[in-house]
Amino acid sequence: MWFANFFIAGSVTMVLPFISLYIDSFGDFSDRYVQNWSGWIFAITFVAAFIFSPIWGRVGDKFGRKKLLIFFAIGLGLSVFLMGFATNVWQLFLLRLLMGMFTGFIPMSQALISTQTPQEVAGKVLGTLQTGSITGSLMGPLIGGALADAFGYGNTFKWVSITIFLSALIVAFGIKEILIKFDESDKDHKAYSSKEVFLHIVRHPVLLVVMLISTLVQVAHFSIQPILSLYVEEIHGPASIAFFSGMAFSAAGLGNLLMTRNWGKLGDRIGYIKILIILLFMAGIVYLPGAFVTNIWQLVILRFLLGVSIGGIIPVRIAYIRQEAPLSMQGEVLGYNTSLRFLGNIIGPALGGMIAGFYGISAVFFVTSGLLILCGFIMLTAWYKHTYADKQSHSLSSHTN
Repeated sequence: MWFANFFIAGSVTMVLPFISLYIDSFGDFSDRYVQNWSGWIFAITFVAAFIFSPIWGRVGDKFGRKKLLIFFAIGLGLSVFLMGFATNVWQLFLLRLLMGMFTGFIPMSQALISTQTPQEVAGKVLGTLQTGSITGSLMGPLIGGALADAFGYGNTFKWVSITIFLSALIVAFGIKEILIKFDESDKDHKAYSSKEVFLHIVRHPVLLVVMLISTLVQVAHFSIQPILSLYVEEIHGPASIAFFSGMAFSAAGLGNLLMTRNWGKLGDRIGYIKILIILLFMAGIVYLPGAFVTNIWQLVILRFLLGVSIGGIIPVRIAYIRQEAPLSMQGEVLGYNTSLRFLGNIIGPALGGMIAGFYGISAVFFVTSGLLILCGFIMLTAWYKHTYADKQSHSLSSHTN
């Protein structure tokens, strides 16, 4: 599964550094036009993913996840391959929409591993799995940028699709899934209705906040993604722009790679919510100086530090869901969480493109920083009110008795 995530993440992120440049190659457009379309073309993938994620999660709970992973990989491969033949923004827009229907590969793989991993080591295992997608994300933009400079944008999409099809073969022949057998007498293995799953989430306030925070984190993280290559061009110039954009993307991936597994292990030991709160504040603080950079290397260093701070958020969050949700509903709960993440992915690029179009790219860093720090305060408040304070009151009651 590690290798499959590596290929999928690498393949998808290969094209990120030059999506906006690819749009610009379709005609003689203004900067505002390219920035706005970059945001919408990024966002439309996640609109489809937002709709389909809970559906796929429930299907996975009932019938297994391996077949779905193969289906996702084939669908992703076909949509990316066809992007290489796009000649206008509408064709690219529609293909990114199609791609969104199959974008659940990595979240579904996380659900697969989560449901078959002992709870006490969930953070460590999910962190290790995350390094696969992070390594792919790290190498993808660099390779994609180099391929785009050497062979052109359209041909790069076609080469990328080959690695996605390879992921389907890895899952088909290299992954074994143990299906859950439902038993009404066991809360971890009974079949839950969608209403029961929803009520379980609502009745656990910290779990609900963790899932809602997923949206805000993704809004913050994705607000800069579609226009990062334009920012690189602004501070560095047009020379080898795809390569240096890839470097800026990959720097965050390197920071992720170095720290993700460690954050997961630390969460197993001292608590997932505590680590999540720390990471949210760290990411917000690190994002702010990006508005003031004057050369590419300053941006690369800040992107690396962002990767270090934000690297543990996904595995720690999923490990917490693994801890709080019965086993047989985890796929659907993770589906809702993925859907909320994709909602943030919808809003983030559109918001980032809009802010950049009206106020400049630097303004996006201010908004992103503030949003991440706000997430930290919301999470801290929810944890203190519903977990820490409750434990303290129970402890005092015990001493009194």
